[in-house]
Amino acid sequence: MEDGTERPIAYASRSLTKAEKAYSQIDKEALSIYWGVQKFHTYLYGRHFTLITDHKPLVSIFHPEKQLPAMTTARLQRYAIFLSSHNYSIEYRNTANHGNADGLSRLPLSAPSTSTDEETDACNVFYSSQFENLPVTCDTVRKETQRDPVLSQVLDIVLQGTRDFPPENDFKTYRNRSKELTAHQNCLLWGNRVVIPATLQSEILTELHKSHPGIVRTKSLARSYVWWPTLDSDIEEMCQHCVDCQQYLPKPEAAPVHPWEWTGSPWERVHVDFAGPFKGQMYFILVDSHSKWPEVVRMSSTTATATINVLRDIFAHLGLPKTLVSDNGPQFVADEFKTFLRQNGVKHVTSSPYHPRTNGLAERFVRSFKAAMKKDSKITSKEIDIFLMTYRVTPHATTGETPAKLLMGRNLRTRLDLLKPDTSNKVRQKQDKMKLSKHTGSNVRQFTVGKSVMVRDYRGSVPWILATVTSCLGPLTYEVKTKEEGVWRRHVDQMRRASETLTEKTVQDTLAKAILSRWKHLQYRLPTLPIHRKCQIVRHRG
Repeated sequence: MEDGTERPIAYASRSLTKAEKAYSQIDKEALSIYWGVQKFHTYLYGRHFTLITDHKPLVSIFHPEKQLPAMTTARLQRYAIFLSSHNYSIEYRNTANHGNADGLSRLPLSAPSTSTDEETDACNVFYSSQFENLPVTCDTVRKETQRDPVLSQVLDIVLQGTRDFPPENDFKTYRNRSKELTAHQNCLLWGNRVVIPATLQSEILTELHKSHPGIVRTKSLARSYVWWPTLDSDIEEMCQHCVDCQQYLPKPEAAPVHPWEWTGSPWERVHVDFAGPFKGQMYFILVDSHSKWPEVVRMSSTTATATINVLRDIFAHLGLPKTLVSDNGPQFVADEFKTFLRQNGVKHVTSSPYHPRTNGLAERFVRSFKAAMKKDSKITSKEIDIFLMTYRVTPHATTGETPAKLLMGRNLRTRLDLLKPDTSNKVRQKQDKMKLSKHTGSNVRQFTVGKSVMVRDYRGSVPWILATVTSCLGPLTYEVKTKEEGVWRRHVDQMRRASETLTEKTVQDTLAKAILSRWKHLQYRLPTLPIHRKCQIVRHRG
């Protein structure tokens, strides 16, 4: 004070922590200075102050104009560096005259945590109180109305009752509402709503939007209390630019569905995804975008390596696609997976994060798969195969064709095909019946090797000659050997059985009779035949 006496402004104390209790005495004294300056940093920084201590060695160590001793411990050096950012002087005071500070050491407070200390600090409480604005009262509105250049004139006109407004555009709105404007205790009213001056409009908007209602609710609340010409537009702009409201707005209406372009040929683009965990299992799903052909593989691991092995097996059966679409799962964005697709010339397209509709083809099949499998407590490989078989032979709702027909060019044969009449089976049965009717009983001609048979001779006038079966070339073809002509190949239709009593002499007599019969037929035509033909016939007979 002016007379030299000291008046305390604030007190501060705390007890030492477990680690600080092990400090040396000089470190404890230095800690009290460091903590005190840090505690009142807001009041001390930027202005000169005096440090008073009853520990004399600290006067030399922390003196702002003296060099720090070389043997000072690291802890004291840190304290000195912190104090060097302040403008201060340090003084020594005997312990007997230092009782005002010594009294706090007799009743120490428990050491609070840093966060609690900051929250309960008087400085923080003071700053927080400044952010809480005082409410706008009618007295504030009255004062600001009288200061406003437009509203002050409107108030005078309303109080005088002349309703004679100036021609300026600023008074146009009030001129149109002149019959509804009233004054009460020097506050301007429009109906039962208070007309707010321009200087208070921002505070009123903040008060109206304090709990962050929407535009409609804020307008409804404002229309019960206040009014100014641009109230509605100001509320809309405030709500649209409110950061908190924008951060927690609901999702916008879903955009119209934009389907993937239908590929012109099978296996150009495939969509993949994982289904599960579903009943304790994970399933890898692959669907062809053109034919809607699905593949389902049960997986014990969903790592990038396991996924690559499954895809490699599928690609070995159906070939490499041009494009593969997936979500952003860790196995699909791994470098190993990207390298695998790049080495095989497959373009990788990922869906938008957290938007599964982008990969809708695979997601929709996952839904169908789960719906078909949920009725069974445990999914087996047999049930999966039956489901896939049924799905692949069922016409798809989008294409109108079965996935098998679009992928393979044919429908898969199922047990349901047994219900349809089959023309090919009917023809085959008729043919089998025809063969049985022609080759039953004595009509069945089978010849054994070494047996004598009569075979067809197409060289001369004798149609049949004697031969011996040498080998069987097929069900209906044999190889026979004649006496003079060698080996021939004949069909069973060109062969017939020979009598066991038939001899070579009988055959020669039969041939002679046949030739004689032919000669008698031709002798009537000899005069008309050429000479060389006559000679040929005589030679043949001889």
